[in-house]
Amino acid sequence: FEVSFRLHPCPFLRPFQLLFLFNTAPVFITLLCSRRLYRVRNLQTLPFKMNPFLVCSLAIAFLVTLARTARSPYRQVMDHSRVRGKQHGPNVCAVQKLIGSNKKYYTNCKQWYQRKICGKTTVISYECCPGYERVPGEKGCPAALPLANIYETLGVVGATTTQLYSDRAILKPEIEGPGSFTIFAPSNEAWAALPSEILDALVSNVNIELLNALHYHMVDQRLLTDDLKHGITVPSMYQDLDIHIHHYPNGIVTVNCARLIKADHHAINGVVHIIDKVITAVTNNIQQVVEIEDDLETLRTALAASGLSTLLEGEEEYTLLAPTNEAFQKVPEATLKRILGDPEALKDLISHHILRNAQCSEAIISGASIETLEGSPLEVGCSGNNLTLNGRAIISKKDVLATNGVVHYIDELLIPDAAKTVFELSTASEVSTALERFREAGLSSHLVGKERVTVLAPLNNAFKAGTPVDRELFRNHIVKDQLSSKYLYHGQILETMGGKKLRVFVYRNTLCIENTCIAAHDKKGRFGTLFVMDKILTLPTGTVMDVLKADNRFSMLVAVIQNAGLTEMLNRNASFTIFAPTNEALRAMPQEKRNKLMDAKELANAVKYHIGDEILVSGAVTSLIRLKSLQGEKLDISHRNNTLNVNKNPVAQADIMATNGVVHVVNTILEPPVIRFNLSSDPAVLREAAAYSKIYQRYFQVPQELRGLRRQKH
Repeated sequence: FEVSFRLHPCPFLRPFQLLFLFNTAPVFITLLCSRRLYRVRNLQTLPFKMNPFLVCSLAIAFLVTLARTARSPYRQVMDHSRVRGKQHGPNVCAVQKLIGSNKKYYTNCKQWYQRKICGKTTVISYECCPGYERVPGEKGCPAALPLANIYETLGVVGATTTQLYSDRAILKPEIEGPGSFTIFAPSNEAWAALPSEILDALVSNVNIELLNALHYHMVDQRLLTDDLKHGITVPSMYQDLDIHIHHYPNGIVTVNCARLIKADHHAINGVVHIIDKVITAVTNNIQQVVEIEDDLETLRTALAASGLSTLLEGEEEYTLLAPTNEAFQKVPEATLKRILGDPEALKDLISHHILRNAQCSEAIISGASIETLEGSPLEVGCSGNNLTLNGRAIISKKDVLATNGVVHYIDELLIPDAAKTVFELSTASEVSTALERFREAGLSSHLVGKERVTVLAPLNNAFKAGTPVDRELFRNHIVKDQLSSKYLYHGQILETMGGKKLRVFVYRNTLCIENTCIAAHDKKGRFGTLFVMDKILTLPTGTVMDVLKADNRFSMLVAVIQNAGLTEMLNRNASFTIFAPTNEALRAMPQEKRNKLMDAKELANAVKYHIGDEILVSGAVTSLIRLKSLQGEKLDISHRNNTLNVNKNPVAQADIMATNGVVHVVNTILEPPVIRFNLSSDPAVLREAAAYSKIYQRYFQVPQELRGLRRQKH
């Protein structure tokens, strides 16, 4: 038989294929070790012989497959393009072209299905893969390009301007002759995009400036894309000045932040890569770039004060999102003064503008979340030709390359949560109403000072229009100490600025504080933390019995509880959830059921069925929950259309908090489900029941002595 294996073009499916291969590898190895008996762990002995040639073929196929998975991201993208273009003939690659521009990309399957690059629509074209050409009358690109020297190859691959300048700079004899070179040749469009004064200076001094510029694009060794590893530097042929290589996971390769657009064109004396920019030598590190730029004067001062200047002078690569002087001027003076005067906040601010690797703009073809040095994520993306940060096109100058990374100038300051006051954290639109209420209650000092607090800020939709501001209530929305929700635990007690004690309830998918539950991730500021809550806090006013007695709607229920002898239980220090029927619900009860409840035991069971054995607030119900009642049966609690339901009955009012539980108001009497069997409707069921009855009777006709012997035997 014959075994063939092909990696799927989409990388996210390959791990499943590799899993199969790794699981079968022991079989191949065992087969190689023995030609008589083939033992595999957990399998029986296989008593057959196998052709040694077949065994070797399987082993080689396995090793080749593993080698393919080690290919570079660029090679994987090219493989994907070949698969997509295969229907058009051999050596045809699918290319995505941006509408309205000459930009083309070999892409992975994600971009292929999205049909977009940087948010712009693309069209698919099919071209010869690098190194191949069409033959008239033949399908696809069956012929390999003729192998020539680098000078001639430049003309073959369309880099005619580089070829022309090589001739003018008397570089032609060098790249026609013997040797092993790599040239990163700017495309014709790249030369045309140079400012006229720079281009004129180059071509007016071809023997020095132009020749030096071309030599900087060359390396005196053969380097294919598989050799261009991420983060490496290679010495150029101009004074051994380094060329900076970055090979990104999405398959894009950059040389001094210029993108390889056509790569791996072989020549007899080297290899040609076409790039989309003319590159220049880099001699300054990131810190030196900041020091020589007048537009980064404020950043320079802030870097020195934060102690991060040394970091940007080292060898490790970073991306600095450099705020200009104008960016600092846009920040309110009081905020900027506070941050600059606080060493820890300043360090967090500057660290939030530093990414942990060199991120060239050409490598960004879709959005990605990148962690900053400060630790919080930053959404880096693109829109057309513009880079975006958190969805905003605020990068005014990009790809200023340094020896240890890259600098992008931005015209807005990115202030992380870690450098903000709670007041600044609360300016988000989702809790802006709560922020205004805290201000009206005269509690702003707690939100802007250096006091360690946690603020429970209800969402805007939790407030009703015209609701008066209760200062004491909002004081109890401020918890002493700066907390993190991931460290809160069930039953924990929190103390508020108003002197009240709040309980923490941890549920399967939710964390709640009294009746209000956390609706979004924490926002941890410099001194305080903001919890975004789904409701306004309701404080407990007494035990469950105290709550019921204080509400005229439950006067009849209170009497029923007293008659059932459950008053003492509901005053205990315990945890209850009571679904409290109103007086109207009790009056609507049929007389037959009332008569049944005249029995004290029946009455107690009926009341206990309305009481759960734990505290369950409405915000904790995100799916069906079966709450065990004190009667023993379970209550089905669900949430539908923003309404809490118990046994499919809507709750009229939820979350009346008590010190030992929570009360939910219902307008109906809850009854345990009754399971009824209608045997008379199905003759087959009746016959089955009769058969089981006979077996049962036969068993009980066995003498008592024999049944005793049976027990002894077992």
